[in-house]
Amino acid sequence: MDRLKTSAVGQKVVSYVSARSPVWGATYLRHRSKILWSIYMVLFLSNFAGVGSKRSKKKARKEEKEEERKAEREVLGSANAIPEKKVKSEINREFFLKFKRVIKVMFPNGLRSKEFWLLCLHTMFLIMRSVISLYVANLDGKLVSDLVRGKGRAFLWGIVWWMVVSVPATFTNSILSYLQCILALRYRNNLTQHIVGEYLPESGNPVYYSIHNLDDRIKNADQLIAVDVQRLSHSVSHLYSNLAKPTLDMFLYSWSLSRNLGGEGMLLVGFLIQGSAVVMRALTPPFGRYAATEAALEGEFRFEHTRLIEYAEEVALYNGQEHEKTILDKGYFALIKHKNRILVRRLYHSFMEDFIIKYFWGALGLALCSIPIFFKVPGVDVASAAASGSRTEKFVTNRRMLLSCSDAFGRIMFSYKEIAQLSGYTARVVALMDVMEDIKHGNFDKNQISGKQVDARHEKTLASVTESSLVKTRYSDPSEASGKTIIGSDIIFDRVPVVSPSGDVLVPELSFEVKYGRHLLIVGPNGCGKSSLFRILGGLWPVYAGTLTKPPSSDIFYIPQRPYLSRGTLRQQVIYPSTEAENKTSDKELEEILKIVKIDHIVEAVGGWDAEREWREDLSMGVQQRIAMARLFYHKPKFAILDECTSSVTADMEYVMYTHSQELGISLLSVSHRTSLWKYHDLILQFDGQGGYLFGDLDPEERLKVEEESRQLDAYIRSVPDMEERLAMLKASVAQ
Repeated sequence: MDRLKTSAVGQKVVSYVSARSPVWGATYLRHRSKILWSIYMVLFLSNFAGVGSKRSKKKARKEEKEEERKAEREVLGSANAIPEKKVKSEINREFFLKFKRVIKVMFPNGLRSKEFWLLCLHTMFLIMRSVISLYVANLDGKLVSDLVRGKGRAFLWGIVWWMVVSVPATFTNSILSYLQCILALRYRNNLTQHIVGEYLPESGNPVYYSIHNLDDRIKNADQLIAVDVQRLSHSVSHLYSNLAKPTLDMFLYSWSLSRNLGGEGMLLVGFLIQGSAVVMRALTPPFGRYAATEAALEGEFRFEHTRLIEYAEEVALYNGQEHEKTILDKGYFALIKHKNRILVRRLYHSFMEDFIIKYFWGALGLALCSIPIFFKVPGVDVASAAASGSRTEKFVTNRRMLLSCSDAFGRIMFSYKEIAQLSGYTARVVALMDVMEDIKHGNFDKNQISGKQVDARHEKTLASVTESSLVKTRYSDPSEASGKTIIGSDIIFDRVPVVSPSGDVLVPELSFEVKYGRHLLIVGPNGCGKSSLFRILGGLWPVYAGTLTKPPSSDIFYIPQRPYLSRGTLRQQVIYPSTEAENKTSDKELEEILKIVKIDHIVEAVGGWDAEREWREDLSMGVQQRIAMARLFYHKPKFAILDECTSSVTADMEYVMYTHSQELGISLLSVSHRTSLWKYHDLILQFDGQGGYLFGDLDPEERLKVEEESRQLDAYIRSVPDMEERLAMLKASVAQ
């Protein structure tokens, strides 16, 4: 009762109800608290029911879309005909489940993690800032009251105390900004380490390769790891501050205002604010989807630039800059068009937000604060100066708290847009995590090319093979791979098909065996499956059927035609992929290895073993291939796969490379069209380019004789038409 009588709005309600009906007025006074709490609970439950109803409607619409998609699949006969499903970024139950996964990564040890205690410290300072703000609001009212009453000494002491309070207030603001940045860095660090650990696993499926070559769901993993993770971490850290403090401020200021102005006034203002908030939510564009689309377009634009840098030499030689500029312009203008669309949406949304939050809610606050001024409050003498000062104090204090409360609610409403953007970043990062998890377990999603483009002769070969054994001529999904991989001492392919990532079967069944100590030469036309065989052997492509027996990865070393030179010192180029911490070989021993391939002078030329350069640009292809062979001599594996790795060196250096490899006890599997390499091998695997192959022992001298005779016969056959034409001319001349 006493609290109600000291409330201006409460006094009006009591006076009005008492005048109309004394009985109802007395009843309301006795049960006022219960009535207000009942109204609050009804409002809360109605909001909760509204959220549940919206979720039910969304679920129903989702089920309808799934039914439509299912029907379309049945009509078209294939799921590949359905357009690619976009990453969803709505604020719904799915978003919160994804966000929960991200939080588990950000807080790896749960309540025991350092991030959790930093968050607790951040929360403590947020509470401290809210309490200080509430105290400053009361202090502001007291200062104005002393000024109106003419109490100079009290006013000066109030100014001094104001400056004293400003010290912890400014420190709190600074430490909050610092902790927010630290938390963002910690979140990013944990997310990046987790994703990079899955992206570059120490062993097992090379996800970094498969995600770009065997799966089509992620187009720009670099953009997701480098940019989206940073945006997600910053958004989470920033959003917590923008939600925690305003929420706390709303409760504190609402509680204080209800004591000064009455619960009825706060309830009325709450109704108006709730109504305007509903209007704002209905008119708010889907900023989460916009953020996800913008990030995807940014990634595509960046990828096109990266691709141009990678193939700059080829583009320059073809003089293809106009074509590449067209591609870049297309990606750039698509990005700019989307950004302009977002700016237009933000224009009217910002206008609506500013009008409702700053002016409409501000006017409501002023009207609520003016009630004690224009309406008599029992127990206060309006004519006295003291009463005038007291009213001024209450007005300033209430207005300050109402403005802060309105600002807090406005920040919460603004946060809805930030949550929408957060949902976009979360959807993209979790999509990357899901795809990497699928690839880790051998589940791929590859858009296959139609098998109708297979060469007619190839189809005939496949058909003949299929008649003799139950093999597939095409695979629609890498997840169909059911072959076995066994770790052994030799390399054995037992009825293993060679299948490209597009699903085309290059070789229906491949069976051969290379025991340790023997050397295999692989020949055949381009595109027949030579390099594909090595990708299967290296674990890059799945084993679709049959059984593959191979040594552990540490016993197989691969040297391509264009060697990979990493960023780092000259020493790291020789010992790659080992690190300098793992290296047990002295620099003198490494120099002896370089002497074998006759490039030991390079150590002094580049400035020593610790020199760092862009080696692919500074070294010729011949020197790069020699460094690659030096790596082979350094690691001394049991098997080495040499894919045209001597194409840029002389025959003398080629002899040194192959003979020294065999002296080290390395079994060689070579791909080459150069007849000079035949003498270093005793087995041959020859592909015909139509799905067939021959495997057997290789006699280099006999093979050279056969090849020479074959070339002579081929030249003779090619000259037959010319000889026939010449014979006809001679006969005609004789006849004349």
